Parts: sequence; C-alpha cells; structure tokens
Amino acid sequence: MDIERFKDPSSLAEFSAHFAILSLEERMKFLVKEFADYLVITSSFGLQSAVLLHCIQDLKLKIPVVWIDTGYLFPETYLYAKDLQNLLNLDLRIYQPLLSPARQEALYGKLWEQGSEELEKYALINRVEPMNRALKDLGKQVWISGMRKAHSKSRTTRSFAEIQGKTLKIYPILDWSDNQIENYLKKYHLPFHPLQGSGYVNLGDWHSTKKLSEVEDREKTRFNGQKYECGLHLESGQADFQI
Repeated sequence: MDIERFKDPSSLAEFSAHFAILSLEERMKFLVKEFADYLVITSSFGLQSAVLLHCIQDLKLKIPVVWIDTGYLFPETYLYAKDLQNLLNLDLRIYQPLLSPARQEALYGKLWEQGSEELEKYALINRVEPMNRALKDLGKQVWISGMRKAHSKSRTTRSFAEIQGKTLKIYPILDWSDNQIENYLKKYHLPFHPLQGSGYVNLGDWHSTKKLSEVEDREKTRFNGQKYECGLHLESGQADFQI
C-alpha cells in the first residue's frame, strides 16, 4: 500500500474532515474498507481500552491487536488484559522489549529516575523498538491508536490522522470525552479497569504514573512531569515505525 499521498497535508486534512462527521462504528468500518489488511490496532489495556477492542469485536473486524508489555505495567493491568482477552477473544499479539526489566536495571539503572536523555532511552527500549518490530513482523502500515485530546494539553492539536515515519496513524476516538468513554463501557456492560476510580487519569508503567491528586495537573501524571508521551506518539530520533 502506498501511503505517500498522506504526506500531503491537504490529504490528511481531507481525511480528518470526513472522519470527524462519522460515528465510531462508521469510522472503524471506513478504515477496514480503505486499508483492509494493512491495519493494526494497539492497546495499553488501560482505563479506556475496552472501547476500541469491543468495537472491533462487535463489528467482527479482523484486526490484530498489538500490546506492548514493558514488564513494568500495573499488576491490575495484566489482570484486566486477561479479562478482556477472555471476553472479546482478541487476535492479540504481545511484544516485549529485547532487554528484560532486570537486565535493563543492571546495565543502566532505573532510567525513569534519571534525566531526559535517559527517559528517551527508556522509551526506545521499552516501547518504540517493540512497536517497530511489531509493524515489521505483521507487515502493517496503518496503525489505529486510542489517543484522545482529553488526555492532555499536548494532544489538543492532534489530527485524526498523522504520518510518523512510514506509518499512517489514525485515532478513532480522538474527540471523545471521559463521559463518552464511561457511557460506552456501561452501555455494552464492559468491565472497567480495576484501577478505575482510584485517582488515575491514565495508566502507563507503575513506576512513572501518578494519581492526579499527587500532582498539579494531568501533564505531570507521567514521568515525574518531565514528559507526558511514552515515546510511541513522538518522533523518537531514529527512523521510527518503518517496515
């Protein structure tokens, strides 16, 4: 599939304008119609993850689900992933860093407690490289993500579709509010994450995710306020997301 046309800002704008007027179900059907076998969806099995996972199962869409397991996720997240897998019978593909947590810490110390360069190294090892590997292994060029504008100020200007490296990234629930997420989960009787209601507004790795009550605003709930994105949604300094 040639995604070069999406490197033209006008093509991305046209795509986003059309996407904006569709319902979630219409958006997902449109993506399958347009991109078919080139699609992959990622899930963190976090607070909102059941929405997109249920949608692809409900519409019987055959899209592989990539889960980047850093080895540092909350215990409750591992349990939630197991529950959703059993409930939705997902085509789940689990990717992990090439270095185990124990090996990383022996070689580099606790990277998340160090400076900005070390945080970038942490992101590359634990998320960017595994995601690159997943895209290569699966031969996918169109990546569906559950990113939302409501997550943080840094995401409010994001478009429904973006180019990163050689990959077209699409965000079907970008414009959804927290209330919409909650209402969807209730409507379809989907389980909430075990940490829902515990004060977290997002869930990443246990060592670098704080409750909102512990910090000044959402932007500082990740990585001690030094950054918000984990690395997957930023240019990483390497030729990222190439297949």
